[in-house]
Amino acid sequence: MDDSFKDFALDQLRQIDDIICRPMFGGWGLYCGEVFFGIINNDQLYFKTDDATRSAYLEHGMEPFQPNDKQTLKTYYEVPVGVLESHEELAAWARRAIGI
Repeated sequence: MDDSFKDFALDQLRQIDDIICRPMFGGWGLYCGEVFFGIINNDQLYFKTDDATRSAYLEHGMEPFQPNDKQTLKTYYEVPVGVLESHEELAAWARRAIGI
């Protein structure tokens, strides 16, 4: 497994303290302390959403995490590329996901 995207995403999240990355779903689960807030899978980053935050993802045309054809996790949405490329904006989106 190529870890370059995971390493990039974690580097972009460097402003967030206490991030733990654990293998899961054939990808990686992201935790801040004990709070599960993100998924890295197939070179894509997904953050946890709720009714208040999901609209920002939908406005960018992002899709929910689908680990397989029969399962969709509708509370985890792909992070837009523009957000991923800005470590400051990504940290803000991550903090909102952590707060859910």
